[in-house]
Amino acid sequence: MSSKLPRLALITLLIASQAGTAAGLTVGMSWHLQLQGTLQKPNRQLYDIDLFDTPATTIAELKNQGRTVICYFSAGSYENWRPDANQFPQAALGKPLDGWEGENWLDIRNATVRSIMGKRMDLAKQKGCDGVDPDNVDGYSNDTGLPLTAAHQLDYNRFLADTAHAKGLLIGLKNTVELAPDLVGKFDFAVNESCYKYRECGVYQTFIAMGKPVFIAEYRSTPNTNWCADAKRNRYSLQYFKLALKGVGTLCS
Repeated sequence: MSSKLPRLALITLLIASQAGTAAGLTVGMSWHLQLQGTLQKPNRQLYDIDLFDTPATTIAELKNQGRTVICYFSAGSYENWRPDANQFPQAALGKPLDGWEGENWLDIRNATVRSIMGKRMDLAKQKGCDGVDPDNVDGYSNDTGLPLTAAHQLDYNRFLADTAHAKGLLIGLKNTVELAPDLVGKFDFAVNESCYKYRECGVYQTFIAMGKPVFIAEYRSTPNTNWCADAKRNRYSLQYFKLALKGVGTLCS
């Protein structure tokens, strides 16, 4: 069999690389990230909002306005205020997350933990979310009190991506910079916090090259003009937020 792709297939691949690999997502699109407080509604193409706290009616309203809605939940930590908190086995809880009261790292190898995350994605589908933003998927590189390795993290993150896609949901890779090159093929977009601050945004060119948007949140009061210029050049969707994520972020001018 010839190793050359038919002309039609080559054209299809070229279009996908230019237009984005998933419906509703385009490189450089605008976004709004808010996880607390009364939902603000700026003119943004994509909304990244809390899965549990956002009513289905709000999600439907945003989608009727043409927004893409991504629903946030923590996939790598236990949060004692969530409605499904009592379903997590005590044996699956690791050390507390530094600076986040009521939150503990999770043993991502645990079958019950994985089942709960599947149910959370079921909830996202039921509420009408277009996709999910699972947070804290880099436990292997933190002091979790659990014997997690990069191999465990890769396996878990691929599980999350496969589960989301099986349910018809988009999924983003949150942070996890070191493993991004190994995971780009499984995820539809990337969300990063503070990669400019830590000088590690370059890794996300692999997402851009595949037509997958990269949403970057930097936590500072005023935009950094050099970062803004770099984001524009590299087609990243950069925005500046307060750490509480209660209001509207500041765009680059």
